[in-house]
Amino acid sequence: MTRPYNRSVGTTDRILALDLGKKRIGLALSDELGITAQGLTTLERVGRREDIETLRRLTLEKKITLFLVGDPLHMSGNPSRQGDYTREFTKELEYKTGLPVKFWDERWTSREAERTLRGSGVAKGQRKATIDRLSAVILLQSYLDSFPSQLAAVWPDEESS
Repeated sequence: MTRPYNRSVGTTDRILALDLGKKRIGLALSDELGITAQGLTTLERVGRREDIETLRRLTLEKKITLFLVGDPLHMSGNPSRQGDYTREFTKELEYKTGLPVKFWDERWTSREAERTLRGSGVAKGQRKATIDRLSAVILLQSYLDSFPSQLAAVWPDEESS
């Protein structure tokens, strides 16, 4: 498996992860080396057209080349009703931005985000938006971690020299 970006340091493509919900979209962005995920401000939903336009502008600003979207599956692995909505939204997103969309299993991201936030002192009113953002970060980080480290290609260990 190869990473979805160029192998040369400083010429990476960035990934924008979306935790798509009915009220909010949690956002996370890969770093320029494609190693870590950073949370962005959670997008409060306005309407499909406006939301897609906001994401389109963000892709230009942040030089995004791929959307990574949480695939809302049931715990059994079967598609969910939210999955139908997600696929409709991303089909339009792909069309309007010209960028590819990749789906990634999100079954445990919200639970892990809630567990991480428990006892963190985040105000109750901010908790849901924070969970959405953290879910997007966990989603993107799990995707990035599924690839061999790019740094191995840049700084090989002594044994392989």
